[in-house]
Amino acid sequence: MAPEEPRPISPVPGTPARVLLAEESLPFRRVIREALTAFCQCEVDDTPSGEHAFEMALRREYALFIFSMPLPDIAGDLLDRLLAKAYPLAHPAVHTAPPVVYLLRPADLAAFEQIKRDVRVRGSLAFPPRLDQLMALTGPLLPARAAPAGSVPFPPPFAP
Repeated sequence: MAPEEPRPISPVPGTPARVLLAEESLPFRRVIREALTAFCQCEVDDTPSGEHAFEMALRREYALFIFSMPLPDIAGDLLDRLLAKAYPLAHPAVHTAPPVVYLLRPADLAAFEQIKRDVRVRGSLAFPPRLDQLMALTGPLLPARAAPAGSVPFPPPFAP
């Protein structure tokens, strides 16, 4: 018997999972938010500020964090380390902060090598973010959106 796949996290059963996205660039935040809400049953809270992301994480429960390494006021990895300590204290029903995915620019690769060993780190996306990579990283962590009734699935690839 094959091992069971991990279940997507949703703080309250029957509600969409929540994602916290901290990235300075509005166009990148918009692309990521639209992709996640189109393909996953989730709601995305986004902010350009690490300080605001910290405050948001302490007020609400999240299923996933997506943080850019460079943020204008605090580095994404430092933000995550602070939340790893404070999140369980703010939300007594959870034992650990949610998994995290980092958005990396080429200059951030060396720093990411040091933090990727953390069990909560699920991977990274290079800039500009690609839809296939985003969905590959977040797909196992978020519930998939059901196809609308009467929709026609994509045809199988052509095989000669």
